[in-house]
Amino acid sequence: MNLKLFFKAPKTVEALKPSTIGASIKSLTDESLDIAQTDIAIIGLTEDRGTEANLGVSEGADIIRDKFYRLKKSAVNYRIADLGNLQNGESLADTVARLREVCEFLFSIKVTPLIIGGTHDLSLGQYYAYESKKDLISVLNIDARLDVEHEGDANETFLSDLITHQPNYLFSYNHLAHQSYLVDAEALAALDKLYFEAVRLGDIREGVQKAEPIIRMANMCTFDISAIRSADAPANANAEPFGLTGEEACQIMWYAGMNEKMSSVSISEYNPTLDDQHEKTAAIIGTMLWYFVEGYYHRKDTGQFNSDQYTKYTVSFEGTEDTMTFYKSNRSEKWWMLVTYGEKHMDRAYLPCSYEDYTAATHGEFPDRWIRAQGKLI
Repeated sequence: MNLKLFFKAPKTVEALKPSTIGASIKSLTDESLDIAQTDIAIIGLTEDRGTEANLGVSEGADIIRDKFYRLKKSAVNYRIADLGNLQNGESLADTVARLREVCEFLFSIKVTPLIIGGTHDLSLGQYYAYESKKDLISVLNIDARLDVEHEGDANETFLSDLITHQPNYLFSYNHLAHQSYLVDAEALAALDKLYFEAVRLGDIREGVQKAEPIIRMANMCTFDISAIRSADAPANANAEPFGLTGEEACQIMWYAGMNEKMSSVSISEYNPTLDDQHEKTAAIIGTMLWYFVEGYYHRKDTGQFNSDQYTKYTVSFEGTEDTMTFYKSNRSEKWWMLVTYGEKHMDRAYLPCSYEDYTAATHGEFPDRWIRAQGKLI
């Protein structure tokens, strides 16, 4: 695939010091670049036809780049390419199709797309690309709202298209950081009937680590910055006074990077025309990218649950023949539970869980996450 046909060069980030992360990132115009030898490919989006309320997002990708590139690199040997900004199609649907095609190609060579800029509805192109993998996948969406409106801008309705898309390869959809007063109760009830999980902002505020098993379940992550409170991220027309802090957003991206299953990430809805004079929101997004990259290069778990890297625990339920099987990583101390389906397309799944799920089982209670997983393929 000739990627140069799809992209235009971004604005040059000037005066980068050798100690910055940007100095170690190769561009698509670099003749020495072998895209198949990279781990992560940055894709900038400048499409804004999916919104009327947040016009201005088309200029965001280059500003985010500038903030990200200037952060200091660690001792990691980065293998990151910046493809530039995806050229928009004649229509919004054409741009979505182009993003899908590029992501499909990157998946085929085992490179993780890291997508910045544009509107949230463009994550449909990111999602559609998974059809080529022919596997059931789990999607993680971080957003203050549920974009399932029946009418309005594309970035207010796209989630319905994602969930109902055919062919259906969506195993699980999980939503983080919604604010209850911004979400229709019927929409939440519909998610619950589908055995999908939605964790509201208040639950995350009690401890962002509660969201870690859900993040670890995902193959794809899409992050609308409206989920971050306006004091930290004012550069969004839908910014709210309450939301995630910048630190919590970075922690979520660290967990996403650490997730061995995570194969694509997008961060959308940054509108530089609404940012403050210090470009605070762009600085937070740049830091979020840094945490994702660092998490990516600190992955520890192999997923080989029958190896000596994991300890197996079997829990019996008194008075029944029922048992549950858990696995704990000896390296990261994270937990998984085994769910058996007996279906042709998925006979079993190792689902991320918490130590609290394990202790609940030892007290005779089936964890809610296990019950949801059982219900999905009934």
